[in-house]
Amino acid sequence: MADRVTVIGWDGSPLTAAARAALGAATLVAGAAHHLALPEVPPGAERVRLGSVALAARRIAAHRGTAVVLADGDPGFFGVVRTLRAPEFGLEVEVVPGVSSVASAFARAGMPWDDAHVVVAHPRTLRRAVNVCRAHTKVAVLTSPGAGPAELGLLLEGVHRTFVICEELGTERERVSVVTSDKAADHTWRDPNVVIVVGGRAAAGESGGWLAGRDPSAGPRGWSLPAEEYGGDLGEGEREPLRVSQLARLGPRIGDLVWDIGCGSGAFATEAARAGAAVIAVDSDPRACTRTEATARRHGVQLQIVHGAAPHVLEDLPEPDVVRVGGGGAGVVSAVADRRPQRIVTHAATRDEAELVGRNLAEHGYRVECALLQSVELDTRAWTEKERSVAFLLSGVLPVRGD
Repeated sequence: MADRVTVIGWDGSPLTAAARAALGAATLVAGAAHHLALPEVPPGAERVRLGSVALAARRIAAHRGTAVVLADGDPGFFGVVRTLRAPEFGLEVEVVPGVSSVASAFARAGMPWDDAHVVVAHPRTLRRAVNVCRAHTKVAVLTSPGAGPAELGLLLEGVHRTFVICEELGTERERVSVVTSDKAADHTWRDPNVVIVVGGRAAAGESGGWLAGRDPSAGPRGWSLPAEEYGGDLGEGEREPLRVSQLARLGPRIGDLVWDIGCGSGAFATEAARAGAAVIAVDSDPRACTRTEATARRHGVQLQIVHGAAPHVLEDLPEPDVVRVGGGGAGVVSAVADRRPQRIVTHAATRDEAELVGRNLAEHGYRVECALLQSVELDTRAWTEKERSVAFLLSGVLPVRGD
Protein backbone atom coordinates (compact mmCIF):
# COMPACT_ATOMS: atom_id res chain seq x y z
CA MET A 1 0.00 0.00 0.00
CA ALA A 2 1.21 3.55 -0.74
CA ASP A 3 2.24 5.46 2.34
CA ARG A 4 3.92 8.34 0.55
CA VAL A 5 2.75 10.77 -2.12
CA THR A 6 4.62 13.50 -3.95
CA VAL A 7 2.57 16.63 -4.70
CA ILE A 8 3.87 18.72 -7.60
CA GLY A 9 2.74 22.30 -8.05
CA TRP A 10 2.56 23.38 -11.69
CA ASP A 11 2.42 27.05 -12.68
CA GLY A 12 2.73 26.66 -16.45
CA SER A 13 6.52 26.80 -16.52
CA PRO A 14 8.74 23.77 -17.34
CA LEU A 15 8.87 21.22 -14.52
CA THR A 16 11.93 21.24 -12.29
CA ALA A 17 14.37 18.35 -12.25
CA ALA A 18 12.92 17.16 -8.92
CA ALA A 19 9.38 17.25 -10.31
CA ARG A 20 10.37 15.40 -13.50
CA ALA A 21 12.17 12.69 -11.51
CA ALA A 22 9.17 12.13 -9.21
CA LEU A 23 6.73 12.09 -12.11
CA GLY A 24 8.89 9.76 -14.18
CA ALA A 25 8.86 7.15 -11.40
CA ALA A 26 5.10 7.39 -10.76
CA THR A 27 2.79 4.42 -11.22
CA LEU A 28 -0.29 6.52 -10.30
CA VAL A 29 -0.80 10.17 -11.26
CA ALA A 30 -3.75 12.23 -10.04
CA GLY A 31 -4.61 15.66 -11.37
CA ALA A 32 -6.92 17.76 -13.50
CA ALA A 33 -7.33 16.96 -17.19
CA HIS A 34 -4.67 19.47 -18.27
CA HIS A 35 -2.22 17.97 -15.77
CA LEU A 36 -2.80 14.40 -16.96
CA ALA A 37 -2.17 15.55 -20.54
CA LEU A 38 1.38 16.72 -19.75
CA PRO A 39 3.98 14.80 -21.81
CA GLU A 40 5.99 14.01 -18.65
CA VAL A 41 3.20 11.76 -17.30
CA PRO A 42 4.39 8.14 -17.81
CA PRO A 43 2.21 6.41 -20.42
CA GLY A 44 1.83 3.30 -18.25
CA ALA A 45 0.82 5.12 -15.07
CA GLU A 46 -2.70 4.83 -13.70
CA ARG A 47 -4.45 8.17 -14.18
CA VAL A 48 -6.92 9.54 -11.62
CA ARG A 49 -9.00 12.60 -12.53
CA LEU A 50 -8.86 14.90 -9.52
CA GLY A 51 -12.39 15.87 -8.50
CA SER A 52 -12.78 15.02 -4.83
CA VAL A 53 -9.35 15.16 -3.20
CA ALA A 54 -10.56 12.88 -0.41
CA LEU A 55 -11.60 10.17 -2.88
CA ALA A 56 -8.27 10.50 -4.68
CA ALA A 57 -6.45 10.20 -1.36
CA ARG A 58 -8.22 6.90 -0.65
CA ARG A 59 -7.22 5.61 -4.09
CA ILE A 60 -3.61 6.66 -3.43
CA ALA A 61 -3.56 5.04 0.02
CA ALA A 62 -4.77 1.75 -1.49
CA HIS A 63 -2.38 1.89 -4.47
CA ARG A 64 0.59 -0.48 -4.62
CA GLY A 65 3.27 1.71 -6.13
CA THR A 66 4.50 5.29 -6.35
CA ALA A 67 1.89 8.06 -6.37
CA VAL A 68 2.11 11.66 -7.61
CA VAL A 69 -0.54 14.39 -7.40
CA LEU A 70 -0.34 17.35 -9.81
CA ALA A 71 -1.96 20.63 -8.78
CA ASP A 72 -1.93 24.22 -9.98
CA GLY A 73 0.37 26.74 -8.31
CA ASP A 74 1.49 26.15 -4.75
CA PRO A 75 -0.48 23.11 -3.51
CA GLY A 76 0.16 24.11 0.11
CA PHE A 77 -1.64 27.47 -0.32
CA PHE A 78 -5.41 26.79 -0.22
CA GLY A 79 -4.55 23.56 -2.04
CA VAL A 80 -4.64 19.77 -1.88
CA VAL A 81 -1.88 19.31 0.71
CA ARG A 82 -4.22 19.98 3.65
CA THR A 83 -6.58 17.15 2.66
CA LEU A 84 -3.81 14.69 1.76
CA ARG A 85 -2.24 15.20 5.20
CA ALA A 86 -5.42 14.21 7.03
CA PRO A 87 -4.66 11.44 9.56
CA GLU A 88 -7.26 9.03 8.17
CA PHE A 89 -5.29 8.55 4.95
CA GLY A 90 -1.97 7.75 6.64
CA LEU A 91 0.05 9.41 3.86
CA GLU A 92 3.46 11.00 4.14
CA VAL A 93 3.39 14.03 1.86
CA GLU A 94 6.34 15.50 -0.01
CA VAL A 95 5.73 18.79 -1.83
CA VAL A 96 7.45 20.26 -4.87
CA PRO A 97 5.82 23.72 -4.95
CA GLY A 98 5.08 25.97 -7.88
CA VAL A 99 4.36 29.69 -7.89
CA SER A 100 0.92 30.27 -6.38
CA SER A 101 -1.77 31.75 -8.59
CA VAL A 102 -2.04 34.72 -6.21
CA ALA A 103 1.68 35.49 -6.53
CA SER A 104 1.41 35.10 -10.32
CA ALA A 105 -1.60 37.42 -10.47
CA PHE A 106 0.13 40.19 -8.53
CA ALA A 107 3.23 39.70 -10.67
CA ARG A 108 1.17 40.16 -13.84
CA ALA A 109 -0.33 43.30 -12.31
CA GLY A 110 3.12 44.57 -11.23
CA MET A 111 1.90 45.09 -7.66
CA PRO A 112 3.26 44.15 -4.22
CA TRP A 113 1.00 41.87 -2.22
CA ASP A 114 2.40 41.70 1.30
CA ASP A 115 -0.36 44.14 2.28
CA ALA A 116 -3.16 42.15 0.62
CA HIS A 117 -5.82 39.92 2.10
CA VAL A 118 -6.37 36.60 0.34
CA VAL A 119 -9.81 34.96 0.38
CA VAL A 120 -11.39 31.93 -1.25
CA ALA A 121 -14.80 32.43 -2.83
CA HIS A 122 -17.15 29.46 -3.20
CA PRO A 123 -20.91 29.93 -3.53
CA ARG A 124 -21.19 29.27 0.23
CA THR A 125 -18.43 31.77 1.18
CA LEU A 126 -19.01 34.37 -1.53
CA ARG A 127 -20.82 36.87 0.69
CA ARG A 128 -18.03 36.84 3.29
CA ALA A 129 -15.40 37.25 0.56
CA VAL A 130 -17.32 40.28 -0.73
CA ASN A 131 -17.41 41.74 2.78
CA VAL A 132 -13.61 41.53 2.94
CA CYS A 133 -13.47 43.40 -0.38
CA ARG A 134 -15.79 46.05 1.06
CA ALA A 135 -13.64 46.51 4.15
CA HIS A 136 -10.11 46.45 2.74
CA THR A 137 -8.20 48.23 0.02
CA LYS A 138 -6.38 45.27 -1.55
CA VAL A 139 -7.81 41.75 -1.70
CA ALA A 140 -6.99 38.73 -3.86
CA VAL A 141 -9.97 36.46 -4.47
CA LEU A 142 -9.47 32.84 -5.50
CA THR A 143 -12.73 32.29 -7.33
CA SER A 144 -14.76 29.23 -8.31
CA PRO A 145 -17.68 28.58 -10.69
CA GLY A 146 -20.70 30.48 -9.39
CA ALA A 147 -18.50 32.74 -7.28
CA GLY A 148 -16.45 34.57 -9.90
CA PRO A 149 -15.79 38.15 -11.04
CA ALA A 150 -19.38 38.75 -12.18
CA GLU A 151 -20.87 37.65 -8.84
CA LEU A 152 -18.29 39.70 -6.91
CA GLY A 153 -19.17 42.80 -8.92
CA LEU A 154 -22.92 42.35 -8.46
CA LEU A 155 -22.64 41.96 -4.68
CA LEU A 156 -20.35 45.00 -4.39
CA GLU A 157 -23.15 47.28 -5.60
CA GLY A 158 -22.71 50.72 -4.09
CA VAL A 159 -18.97 50.26 -3.47
CA HIS A 160 -16.52 51.26 -6.21
CA ARG A 161 -13.55 48.95 -6.73
CA THR A 162 -11.16 48.12 -9.56
CA PHE A 163 -10.84 44.47 -10.62
CA VAL A 164 -7.68 43.01 -12.10
CA ILE A 165 -8.95 39.68 -13.47
CA CYS A 166 -6.34 37.05 -14.31
CA GLU A 167 -7.74 34.14 -16.30
CA GLU A 168 -6.07 30.77 -16.89
CA LEU A 169 -2.69 31.86 -15.55
CA GLY A 170 0.29 29.91 -16.84
CA THR A 171 -1.48 28.60 -19.94
CA GLU A 172 -1.48 29.68 -23.57
CA ARG A 173 -4.94 31.18 -23.00
CA GLU A 174 -3.79 33.43 -20.14
CA ARG A 175 -5.52 36.82 -20.14
CA VAL A 176 -5.34 39.80 -17.76
CA SER A 177 -8.15 42.39 -17.81
CA VAL A 178 -8.78 45.55 -15.78
CA VAL A 179 -12.41 46.61 -15.24
CA THR A 180 -14.40 48.52 -12.67
CA SER A 181 -16.48 46.39 -10.33
CA ASP A 182 -19.78 47.61 -11.80
CA LYS A 183 -18.74 46.34 -15.26
CA ALA A 184 -17.55 42.86 -14.22
CA ALA A 185 -20.99 41.31 -14.72
CA ASP A 186 -21.05 42.52 -18.36
CA HIS A 187 -18.48 39.88 -19.38
CA THR A 188 -18.06 36.12 -19.37
CA TRP A 189 -14.88 35.06 -17.56
CA ARG A 190 -12.94 31.83 -18.04
CA ASP A 191 -12.12 29.52 -15.13
CA PRO A 192 -9.83 29.27 -13.31
CA ASN A 193 -9.28 32.93 -12.50
CA VAL A 194 -7.97 35.13 -9.73
CA VAL A 195 -9.41 38.60 -9.06
CA ILE A 196 -7.33 41.35 -7.47
CA VAL A 197 -9.76 43.85 -5.93
CA VAL A 198 -8.29 47.28 -5.18
CA GLY A 199 -9.74 50.65 -4.20
CA GLY A 200 -10.85 52.82 -1.33
CA ARG A 201 -8.73 54.97 0.91
CA ALA A 202 -5.45 53.46 2.10
CA ALA A 203 -5.05 53.48 5.87
CA ALA A 204 -1.94 54.75 7.57
CA GLY A 205 0.71 52.07 7.59
CA GLU A 206 -0.48 50.30 4.43
CA SER A 207 2.63 51.36 2.50
CA GLY A 208 4.43 48.36 3.97
CA GLY A 209 4.88 46.78 7.34
CA TRP A 210 6.08 43.76 9.28
CA LEU A 211 3.06 41.45 8.93
CA ALA A 212 1.34 40.23 5.76
CA GLY A 213 -2.17 41.57 5.29
CA ARG A 214 -3.58 44.37 7.42
CA ASP A 215 -1.06 45.89 9.81
CA PRO A 216 -2.58 45.58 13.33
CA SER A 217 -0.31 48.33 14.63
CA ALA A 218 -1.79 50.95 12.29
CA GLY A 219 -3.86 53.55 14.14
CA PRO A 220 -4.30 54.25 17.84
CA ARG A 221 -4.53 51.51 20.46
CA GLY A 222 -7.80 50.53 22.04
CA TRP A 223 -10.98 48.76 20.98
CA SER A 224 -12.84 51.96 21.69
CA LEU A 225 -11.48 55.48 21.48
CA PRO A 226 -12.31 58.58 23.56
CA ALA A 227 -14.79 61.18 22.38
CA GLU A 228 -12.11 63.63 21.28
CA GLU A 229 -11.06 61.17 18.57
CA TYR A 230 -14.49 61.75 17.04
CA GLY A 231 -14.65 65.51 17.43
CA GLY A 232 -16.13 65.45 20.95
CA ASP A 233 -19.79 66.19 21.72
CA LEU A 234 -21.07 62.63 21.27
CA GLY A 235 -24.69 61.77 21.79
CA GLU A 236 -25.89 59.64 24.70
CA GLY A 237 -25.97 56.52 22.54
CA GLU A 238 -22.37 56.96 21.39
CA ARG A 239 -20.55 57.49 24.65
CA GLU A 240 -17.61 55.24 25.26
CA PRO A 241 -18.93 52.91 28.03
CA LEU A 242 -22.05 52.07 26.02
CA ARG A 243 -20.06 51.81 22.77
CA VAL A 244 -17.57 49.38 24.34
CA SER A 245 -20.41 47.18 25.59
CA GLN A 246 -22.12 47.20 22.20
CA LEU A 247 -18.89 46.21 20.44
CA ALA A 248 -18.32 43.42 22.95
CA ARG A 249 -21.78 41.95 22.37
CA LEU A 250 -21.67 42.17 18.58
CA GLY A 251 -18.04 41.07 18.18
CA PRO A 252 -17.59 42.37 14.60
CA ARG A 253 -14.86 40.50 12.72
CA ILE A 254 -13.36 40.12 9.29
CA GLY A 255 -15.88 38.72 6.80
CA ASP A 256 -18.85 40.26 8.64
CA LEU A 257 -21.16 42.96 7.34
CA VAL A 258 -22.23 45.37 10.08
CA TRP A 259 -25.12 47.78 9.88
CA ASP A 260 -24.83 50.86 12.08
CA ILE A 261 -28.26 52.50 12.03
CA GLY A 262 -28.21 56.03 13.37
CA CYS A 263 -24.45 56.35 12.99
CA GLY A 264 -24.18 59.87 14.48
CA SER A 265 -20.51 60.82 14.53
CA GLY A 266 -19.39 57.50 13.05
CA ALA A 267 -17.68 56.36 16.27
CA PHE A 268 -19.22 52.89 16.40
CA ALA A 269 -19.00 52.36 12.63
CA THR A 270 -15.33 53.32 12.64
CA GLU A 271 -14.51 50.97 15.51
CA ALA A 272 -16.33 48.06 13.87
CA ALA A 273 -14.34 48.74 10.69
CA ARG A 274 -11.09 48.89 12.69
CA ALA A 275 -11.90 45.32 13.79
CA GLY A 276 -11.81 44.28 10.11
CA ALA A 277 -15.54 44.12 9.39
CA ALA A 278 -17.34 45.69 6.45
CA VAL A 279 -19.68 48.43 7.65
CA ILE A 280 -22.71 50.22 6.23
CA ALA A 281 -23.44 53.37 8.25
CA VAL A 282 -26.98 54.71 7.97
CA ASP A 283 -28.40 58.03 9.14
CA SER A 284 -31.32 60.26 8.19
CA ASP A 285 -29.33 63.41 9.07
CA PRO A 286 -27.02 64.51 6.22
CA ARG A 287 -24.77 66.23 8.78
CA ALA A 288 -24.25 62.90 10.54
CA CYS A 289 -23.35 61.27 7.23
CA THR A 290 -20.82 64.00 6.50
CA ARG A 291 -19.33 63.71 9.99
CA THR A 292 -19.14 59.91 9.71
CA GLU A 293 -17.38 60.18 6.35
CA ALA A 294 -14.82 62.57 7.84
CA THR A 295 -14.28 60.23 10.81
CA ALA A 296 -13.70 57.25 8.51
CA ARG A 297 -11.26 59.23 6.40
CA ARG A 298 -9.33 60.39 9.46
CA HIS A 299 -8.96 56.84 10.76
CA GLY A 300 -8.27 55.27 7.35
CA VAL A 301 -11.17 52.80 7.33
CA GLN A 302 -13.64 51.86 4.58
CA LEU A 303 -17.30 52.67 5.24
CA GLN A 304 -20.30 52.69 2.95
CA ILE A 305 -22.48 55.57 4.09
CA VAL A 306 -26.20 55.58 3.28
CA HIS A 307 -28.35 58.65 3.81
CA GLY A 308 -31.95 57.80 4.54
CA ALA A 309 -34.55 57.05 7.19
CA ALA A 310 -34.87 53.57 8.65
CA PRO A 311 -36.62 51.22 8.30
CA HIS A 312 -37.42 52.04 4.64
CA VAL A 313 -33.82 52.68 3.61
CA LEU A 314 -32.81 49.22 4.88
CA GLU A 315 -34.85 47.33 2.29
CA ASP A 316 -32.20 47.47 -0.45
CA LEU A 317 -29.13 46.89 1.74
CA PRO A 318 -27.25 43.57 1.58
CA GLU A 319 -27.82 41.07 4.37
CA PRO A 320 -26.08 41.96 7.67
CA ASP A 321 -24.34 39.65 10.11
CA VAL A 322 -24.64 41.95 13.13
CA VAL A 323 -26.49 45.22 13.63
CA ARG A 324 -26.32 48.17 15.99
CA VAL A 325 -29.51 50.18 16.19
CA GLY A 326 -28.50 53.60 17.47
CA GLY A 327 -31.87 55.20 16.86
CA GLY A 328 -35.41 54.50 15.70
CA GLY A 329 -36.78 52.49 18.58
CA ALA A 330 -38.83 49.31 18.47
CA GLY A 331 -40.02 49.83 14.90
CA VAL A 332 -36.50 49.84 13.49
CA VAL A 333 -35.46 46.95 15.74
CA SER A 334 -38.40 44.94 14.40
CA ALA A 335 -37.46 45.67 10.78
CA VAL A 336 -33.88 44.63 11.48
CA ALA A 337 -34.97 41.41 13.22
CA ASP A 338 -37.00 40.52 10.12
CA ARG A 339 -33.66 40.30 8.23
CA ARG A 340 -32.37 37.69 10.74
CA PRO A 341 -28.86 38.96 11.56
CA GLN A 342 -26.96 36.80 14.03
CA ARG A 343 -26.86 39.57 16.64
CA ILE A 344 -28.61 42.87 17.30
CA VAL A 345 -27.68 45.46 19.90
CA THR A 346 -29.49 48.65 20.89
CA HIS A 347 -30.13 50.83 23.92
CA ALA A 348 -33.09 52.43 25.66
CA ALA A 349 -33.42 55.44 27.93
CA THR A 350 -36.27 54.02 30.08
CA ARG A 351 -37.29 50.65 31.46
CA ASP A 352 -40.62 50.75 29.61
CA GLU A 353 -38.83 51.31 26.31
CA ALA A 354 -36.36 48.54 27.14
CA GLU A 355 -39.20 46.08 27.89
CA LEU A 356 -40.93 46.95 24.61
CA VAL A 357 -37.77 46.37 22.56
CA GLY A 358 -36.94 43.21 24.52
CA ARG A 359 -40.38 41.68 23.91
CA ASN A 360 -40.09 42.56 20.23
CA LEU A 361 -36.75 40.76 19.92
CA ALA A 362 -38.05 37.74 21.82
CA GLU A 363 -41.09 37.50 19.53
CA HIS A 364 -38.67 37.36 16.58
CA GLY A 365 -36.93 34.36 18.14
CA TYR A 366 -33.93 36.13 19.65
CA ARG A 367 -32.43 35.29 23.03
CA VAL A 368 -32.53 38.64 24.84
CA GLU A 369 -30.20 40.12 27.45
CA CYS A 370 -30.62 43.49 29.13
CA ALA A 371 -28.32 45.36 31.50
CA LEU A 372 -28.57 48.76 33.14
CA LEU A 373 -25.31 50.57 32.50
CA GLN A 374 -24.35 53.49 34.66
CA SER A 375 -21.03 55.22 34.24
CA VAL A 376 -19.57 58.16 36.08
CA GLU A 377 -16.57 59.98 34.68
CA LEU A 378 -14.37 61.58 37.32
CA ASP A 379 -12.06 64.57 37.09
CA THR A 380 -8.93 63.00 38.60
CA ARG A 381 -7.45 66.35 39.56
CA ALA A 382 -10.05 66.76 42.30
CA TRP A 383 -11.78 63.36 42.08
CA THR A 384 -15.10 65.02 41.47
CA GLU A 385 -17.89 63.87 39.24
CA LYS A 386 -17.52 65.17 35.71
CA GLU A 387 -20.17 63.35 33.68
CA ARG A 388 -22.79 60.67 34.36
CA SER A 389 -24.64 58.47 31.85
CA VAL A 390 -27.34 55.83 32.34
CA ALA A 391 -28.75 53.53 29.66
CA PHE A 392 -30.41 50.15 29.25
CA LEU A 393 -28.27 47.97 26.98
CA LEU A 394 -30.24 45.35 25.04
CA SER A 395 -28.80 42.59 22.91
CA GLY A 396 -30.44 39.84 20.93
CA VAL A 397 -28.71 36.64 19.77
CA LEU A 398 -30.29 34.35 17.23
CA PRO A 399 -29.91 30.84 18.64
CA VAL A 400 -28.03 28.32 16.55
CA ARG A 401 -30.02 25.18 15.75
CA GLY A 402 -29.50 22.74 18.56
CA ASP A 403 -29.03 25.45 21.22
